Amino acid sequence: MAKAANVSIAAVSFALNGKGTLSQATREHIIATAEHIGYQADALARGLRRSRLGAIGIVNRSLDLLGEYFLPGIDAFDRTISTLSALALQRGLAPVVLPDLTGASIPAISLALDGYIIVSPQSGDPVLELLDNREIPYACIGFDPSQAGFRSWASEDDAESCLQVMEHFRRQGAQHPSLLRGESENSWNVSSEQAYRTWCAAQGVQPQVHVLDESSGVAGAVGLFDKLWPQNKTDAIYAMTARHAVGIVTAALDQGVDVPGELLVATGSDSEAARFSRPAISAIQLNPNEVCADALNLLIERMEEREPSGPVLRRAKFRPRSSSLRR
Repeated sequence: MAKAANVSIAAVSFALNGKGTLSQATREHIIATAEHIGYQADALARGLRRSRLGAIGIVNRSLDLLGEYFLPGIDAFDRTISTLSALALQRGLAPVVLPDLTGASIPAISLALDGYIIVSPQSGDPVLELLDNREIPYACIGFDPSQAGFRSWASEDDAESCLQVMEHFRRQGAQHPSLLRGESENSWNVSSEQAYRTWCAAQGVQPQVHVLDESSGVAGAVGLFDKLWPQNKTDAIYAMTARHAVGIVTAALDQGVDVPGELLVATGSDSEAARFSRPAISAIQLNPNEVCADALNLLIERMEEREPSGPVLRRAKFRPRSSSLRR
């Protein structure tokens, strides 16, 4: 709030509490700014922010944007939230899992916690803007692609993961691999597409990038494949989400396409859906234990007003399975 109004924190407190010796113009400017950004300096939040609660918030932006918080067969989100919660408890912090902090029904106490871990922020994410305006510490798993200078984030090295998959496809004989990414402008999708295009340029391959709304799930990928095959020259597909990968395999087999004989398939997120597909789908195995610990450490640094040591990247492991193994 103080940053948004270009004044001191004390000036904000004086203006919103009707105290101090601020000029009328400054007081009105601060109040107008608070109204513009939706700042609520209620008594409960003010009191809690002055003393530590010993609690942190966990907000998963991918689930917020999907509009659903339980995805059968997709365990990456559950593992991240449960791992963050367990690690926070070990550090003496109570974890509070919250939906979109910019939502109209969020109680005031949701913005009075000691800090927040934001999972998969979007480009120009309004949740990060809200926390910045209120000067509330946060760290991220993944990064906001629009914030080049932000350092308090941890993640798998998504670009390197994409290169692992492309090199695997190449070794298996693929000549025209394509990328099927999600619609969300988060670091996972953005970094993977950038790495894919760079790899294609180095190999002299024409890039083929397809974009699907993550919420379209298996059905969305089935519909896309029906349009791609057989007109498209694709002989390998790297689908970022497991549900899209399952949809590609399902549609291919329905059309009599041999997986992996004619088409290689891999996904950027291992899950039950990928492991129990037939054929089982090759996948990037994420590292929630390491990445969540990194993100929690980065958040504690910000809460203690220390110099950020991030960003921190971890190498994920590619698990080749039947869907992409010809030899």
